[in-house]
Amino acid sequence: MNAPLPLPDAVAPAYPPAAMPEEPVIPLSVEAYHALIDAGIYRSGDPFELLEGFVVRKMTKGPKHETARRKLRQALAELVTGAFFVDEQGAITTSDSEPEPDTFIVRGTFDDYSDRHAGPADVVLLAEIADSSLHRDRGQKQRIYARAEVPVYWVVNVRDQVIEVHTEPSGPTSRPKYAKQTDYRAGEEVPVVIDGQEIGKISVATIVGKAG
Repeated sequence: MNAPLPLPDAVAPAYPPAAMPEEPVIPLSVEAYHALIDAGIYRSGDPFELLEGFVVRKMTKGPKHETARRKLRQALAELVTGAFFVDEQGAITTSDSEPEPDTFIVRGTFDDYSDRHAGPADVVLLAEIADSSLHRDRGQKQRIYARAEVPVYWVVNVRDQVIEVHTEPSGPTSRPKYAKQTDYRAGEEVPVVIDGQEIGKISVATIVGKAG
């Protein structure tokens, strides 16, 4: 049997991911991924995203997921003013990935991103709504955001009705992770922190409903 042909340098990931994703994937660099989008091979709204150098299929989003996303975006928008805005389901570009988080707070104005996606330095808080995607959000997505040094990462755990707040990212280490995790449950409020300053709180029950 002939050996498989090596991938061209243009499509090879910058370095191997910490763990190979479980489903079939296509290896690509960020630059090659952008080239496919510019060529119209991938289009806005396609059910894929680039994670740790591989194009993977997005997880299915059910009604509970979408309801929690809408509630969270509204709650954050009521708190965020001035030099920041709330976005949702848009791409952010890191060294090896281009995830599309469910909700995130971005520095600046809409016009600042008319010719590029937000990068890690622009994102001050992001959240993934986790139902069917809980394993990926706690694992691969957490690695990506910790590696990129996104300061605050929320996993809105719809399944268990908990908001998991991850802080103190490691940066680009061999095993990127957040050093601190604080869980907030029904009856509690989650502090919304931007650049180290608390700008308000959001009730867990408002986003994911009361436990039980």
